[in-house]
Amino acid sequence: MFGEVLRHFREAAGYTQEELAHKIPCDRSQVARVEAGTRVPQESFARQCDELLQTGGVLLRLWGRIDWYPEVQHPDWFERRAEMDAVAVALRQYQTQVMPGLLQSEEYAWGLFSDLESRERAEERVKARLSRQGRYLGRGGPLYVAVLDESCLRNVVGSADVMRGQCAHLLAVGQRPNIRIQIAPAHRPELIRPKTSMTLIVLPDGEQWVYSESLDRGHFNDDPAVYARHSQTYDVLRADALSASESAALIGDFMEGYGDHGQAPAEHSDMDQEQLQRPRRRRLHRGGAHLDEEQLQPRRRRGLPRSVAPLDEEQPQRQQRRQLHRNSPRYPRRRPRP
Repeated sequence: MFGEVLRHFREAAGYTQEELAHKIPCDRSQVARVEAGTRVPQESFARQCDELLQTGGVLLRLWGRIDWYPEVQHPDWFERRAEMDAVAVALRQYQTQVMPGLLQSEEYAWGLFSDLESRERAEERVKARLSRQGRYLGRGGPLYVAVLDESCLRNVVGSADVMRGQCAHLLAVGQRPNIRIQIAPAHRPELIRPKTSMTLIVLPDGEQWVYSESLDRGHFNDDPAVYARHSQTYDVLRADALSASESAALIGDFMEGYGDHGQAPAEHSDMDQEQLQRPRRRRLHRGGAHLDEEQLQPRRRRGLPRSVAPLDEEQPQRQQRRQLHRNSPRYPRRRPRP
């Protein structure tokens, strides 16, 4: 039904599938699959189509009324967790190695389940996984905070294109008012990380649960002392991890790396990582014109005066040079003999 209505408004506006996809933007195949009823659209997709096609909000209202996953089958050992996700008022999650299910793109989920015995079985698992996301990605969703170990970004699932799309998906959902995504960087060994992936779940009646997984098994614990211990570990890790804006910058670096070179960026030392993030942080937090370090260097090589660089960009560079000198070992200066 949604696909037929979308096709009607698209054709009435005089757009081809490719033209609409270019304006959203997304792949033409995504528009084609939504219209054919073989792909579930995100709420943001419906909203963007409403604006582009001037439907008066028809598609977004229709999106909210459709039960996109009327029949899904979770693994038996995961049913209880899925039921909690459907009613939880808050989730705080730490994840390592692979993206958490609530943040996976459709292509990423297909990459995870591609080794199952049949395509039909893989499709069932993908639909079941995506069915859990709607409540958190929709309007007024419950609080969801995810701290991702950097390994989630580095471990390639599917292909470089899949990982690039997954990074773009993280950047998009991380802008929702109820979702925060932070990265625990690999170059920070002093961070105190949980020993395994875990989720802290708060239910409407006030119950608090710690959830973790082993191979094909879920583990639940509602002992207040256990919850308090893991909650403290999580809160300390979240405070020491990259902020949401710094994490978005790092995710953007990974997305560019997968697009340009087909692989994750190389790891950097603490000093290199700090220097790499400073230009991007300025781009995130400053609204005015800017020149980052890469743009300034060519100017200097061409012999242009330092005054060309804005003052607010030149001062941080001087501080970086002073910091480099302070951190370098000092050697006695040779003095000429009389």
